[in-house]
Amino acid sequence: MAEQGGTANRGWCWIPNWLPSWCPTSTNQLQIAEDSMLRCVNSAFTKQFIPISSGNLLWTLTFCSEGVKDKTPMVLLHGFGGGVGLWAQNLDALSQRRPVFALDLLGFGQSTRPLFYTEAQGAEDQFVESIEQWRTKMGLESMILLGHNLGGYVAVSYSIRYPGRVKHIILVEPWGFPERPDTVEPDRPIPVWIKALGAIFRPFNPLAGLRLVGPLGPTLVQTLRPDFKKKFSSMFSDNTVSQYIYHLNVQTPSGETAFKNMTGPCGWAKRPMLHRMDRLHPDIPIAIIYGSRSSIDSNSGSAIKDMRPHSHVEIITICGAGHYVYADQAEDFNNRVLQACDKVD
Repeated sequence: MAEQGGTANRGWCWIPNWLPSWCPTSTNQLQIAEDSMLRCVNSAFTKQFIPISSGNLLWTLTFCSEGVKDKTPMVLLHGFGGGVGLWAQNLDALSQRRPVFALDLLGFGQSTRPLFYTEAQGAEDQFVESIEQWRTKMGLESMILLGHNLGGYVAVSYSIRYPGRVKHIILVEPWGFPERPDTVEPDRPIPVWIKALGAIFRPFNPLAGLRLVGPLGPTLVQTLRPDFKKKFSSMFSDNTVSQYIYHLNVQTPSGETAFKNMTGPCGWAKRPMLHRMDRLHPDIPIAIIYGSRSSIDSNSGSAIKDMRPHSHVEIITICGAGHYVYADQAEDFNNRVLQACDKVD
């Protein structure tokens, strides 16, 4: 198994120089935490680093049994702050009908954490080109792209640039599609103190606070996000999930910094994907999956459907699920994804 390589992003100012020793984490602990997440996966799979350009490596799980090796493979792209281990409840089911590849996006998880461009388009291009280089190395002629959150944004951006390589797109609670709304009312301006706070915290990465608290970080994750333990309660009764999420997100920031550079105030995308949907080839079908309890606005799905009247666009709502729909209602999610892909082969 190859070792992780590449140039680490030095983040903002001087903080990363001392935070690694302050946070109780390491790449080895991340690997152990991921192994714990995957211990309940029953299907046979391989794990490896796939080399791409500039010495970067993408950490990849491969599920490919003899009976499905000739089917169009499905590639899983996680969201912001995620990693391959979060698909633990989906890998067995999804890999029964076709090959499945799950990879840590460049700058996340166990993949290399390089320097990203500071411009939004440059950072986006790095994500897209890393997927294309990975596809070439894997020898995949075409694929189904399933992306959650940031992974959905990257999936569509990739499909616009390389339409011949994509048979189907499945967007799961996608980030970055709508334009930032102009919600400021003339008679209710934003208070000066709020603007000041925004200016103070803007230079920091989104998860800088988790690193800042050092050894209190694991407890903070468990306290602020107890829902993650519940989402995976059918697999784990301990703190396996929160430990994995912690170690995913206190390594040297890289993809996290890229995401910050791609976002404007309040997390809206600087380059909204809805502005570019007309460039997506009309023959590429899209399924968009939302959770009924999610705070993500599903209006983007309706907008995509309206913008592509002669293309296949399916909007799926899964009852009882929030933003992490694939974990909240895993069985329903798996079945709906399998159904959406039935017509691919």
